[in-house]
Amino acid sequence: MRRSSARLAWLLISVSAAAATTAIPASAGQFISHARDTHNILDGNWQSCREPDGQYTERVYDHVVNGVGQFEVHMGPRREFAIFAGVQDAHRDHDSPANLLKPYRVTMDAGRAKQKWDIPSLNLRLTVTLAGGSRTDCESWYIVLERLEKTSH
Repeated sequence: MRRSSARLAWLLISVSAAAATTAIPASAGQFISHARDTHNILDGNWQSCREPDGQYTERVYDHVVNGVGQFEVHMGPRREFAIFAGVQDAHRDHDSPANLLKPYRVTMDAGRAKQKWDIPSLNLRLTVTLAGGSRTDCESWYIVLERLEKTSH
């Protein structure tokens, strides 16, 4: 069984300022928001690093609206990503049929990796791109989670 980092519920993108100034151990998975487009749900850099036990870190974003969990986004470990409808406390396997991302593991091609998924059932598009500076103990990903149909607010 793989180990994942602590589950966190984030409040929209505003948490990025606190995350950027908080000391985080080098092996901890980090998400740093860039928030270029206020319509994006997530827009930033995710880093999955190898922990002392050899496993890579994972972070889970719970999207909650008016106290109701809409969906959860799993980033990591390493090149794995998952989106599940609803929110639950128990960890879900990325190879589960409930994972709305197929394939859930991003493949490398000549040292590059990029994947885009459209999830019409949740009106979402997730795009992940392996960022420069990735190395064997950490992989850095640029993440954009956006609505397929953008609203005016």
